[in-house]
Amino acid sequence: MLEPRLRHVTCASPKGLHRLAYWEWLPSAANPVGAPTVICAHGLTRNGRDFDALAARLSKQWRVVCPDMAGRGRSDRFADPSLYALPQYVADSVTLVARLDVERVAWVGTSMGGLIGMFLAAMPGTPIGRLLLNDIGPVVDEAGRGRIGGYVGQDPRFATEAEGVAALRELMRDFGPHSDDQFRLLTRNYLVQREDGWTFAYDPAIAVSFREQQAAPAPDLWAVYDAIRCPTLVTRGAQSDILSAATAAQMTQRGPKARCVEFDGVGHAPTFIADDQIDTVERFLAAQA
Repeated sequence: MLEPRLRHVTCASPKGLHRLAYWEWLPSAANPVGAPTVICAHGLTRNGRDFDALAARLSKQWRVVCPDMAGRGRSDRFADPSLYALPQYVADSVTLVARLDVERVAWVGTSMGGLIGMFLAAMPGTPIGRLLLNDIGPVVDEAGRGRIGGYVGQDPRFATEAEGVAALRELMRDFGPHSDDQFRLLTRNYLVQREDGWTFAYDPAIAVSFREQQAAPAPDLWAVYDAIRCPTLVTRGAQSDILSAATAAQMTQRGPKARCVEFDGVGHAPTFIADDQIDTVERFLAAQA
């Protein structure tokens, strides 16, 4: 598999400046300058390399940009953990789009990345022309919030990479079945080696804001969703504990009236590594290309 180019953009927060890393896959088509741009945004503890399999396919025709949101992967970490919240992620995303120097982008967002895309797509003058929400919606089920709260912020140390992979097999079982090679795509940039062993490639302090939010009732984001006007697709793991079937059904009836595609045998969240999942994304984006 080809490797993407690592780039950075400087973003602002109320506490100063920080660098946001992003992975850029340039199109292999004859005219890459005119190729459309798609941004793929990851979930809470993940990073932009989660989309390697999807990006490798899409980059035949698309410029694919996969950011590491602040505190993840190669991006800077915040000294103030209160900045790990949607307003800052949305602001960073606006800066990223400006750096890319394009008027319109498609947005593929998994879980937290979908919430970022939902807020950005709902704003007047949004640059998002097409939106894919992967296993996320205006209502987040309490069961899923509790499950994620049980592990977010963990900072384990594994003596070997193999030990870390084994632990992640259990932690990530809701992602659905993956071959060893497919699972390697989910761990090779998530497990990092430090002086005292192997650990996860995110700042454990992201748990601070998450747990503060978890202590409050889950927000009702229907007003945000209803403000979206661009074509929207919802993908859902049939066994998801984050996006219920009832919420997904409502999303097809109001706001942008999204189309919904479910993947059997998958919980939270589809990884866009299996061919049928990639095909779904590719068909949705092809309507814009």
